[in-house]
Amino acid sequence: MAQWLVIVSWAAVILGLLTAIVIAIDVLAHRQRIKIMNFVWPITGLYLPLIGWWLYATIGRSTSVATHSSAGEHKFWKRVFVSTTHCASGCVIGDVIGAPIVFAAGWMFFGERLYADYVLLFALAYVFGIAFQYFPIRATRGVSSRVAIIDAVKADTLALTAFELGLFAWMAVVYFLFVSRAEPTSVYYWFMMLIGMVLGFITALPPNWLLARSGVKGGM
Repeated sequence: MAQWLVIVSWAAVILGLLTAIVIAIDVLAHRQRIKIMNFVWPITGLYLPLIGWWLYATIGRSTSVATHSSAGEHKFWKRVFVSTTHCASGCVIGDVIGAPIVFAAGWMFFGERLYADYVLLFALAYVFGIAFQYFPIRATRGVSSRVAIIDAVKADTLALTAFELGLFAWMAVVYFLFVSRAEPTSVYYWFMMLIGMVLGFITALPPNWLLARSGVKGGM
């Protein structure tokens, strides 16, 4: 592997970690009105190095408990954008947890580790993604657990599936065309995953826009 690629990989991963840490520290002083966003913003910084901080500073702080504005006062595109970060964060947690598990267990599906990654990563992303929707719905709407789960499934299934499809398509390109033996123990692997998460965010934007526009999903 080219030395420059290793350097870029380390730089991107370290910047992502530092961005997440800086946002997490700042969130302590600017608690979000919607509590789950206290976790969403640092996770966003993890896969959007530096850009994640800019987004948080320009949008996230205005929805903190200390401010008088609310998410509903944001322009529509901003609410959709923040809603996408919310959707993506649940997926990112599932992806980060799932990949090392598949690697450590040596799981294969149809003779390929990639397909085992697909199965577990999607399952975990779905669980975390729905959970990230469930808790805000339950807290803000005061509905029953059953209703909250149903609404969470309606609000996030399409969007998180779009995110995973964007990520999985990139994973296939890396696996079959670039370095098929890249493993979670390699910084290169996580740099590729970071790129995939950015692509997943992009593919999740249109369904989040449609869901918000149709009223199925409220902007965060």
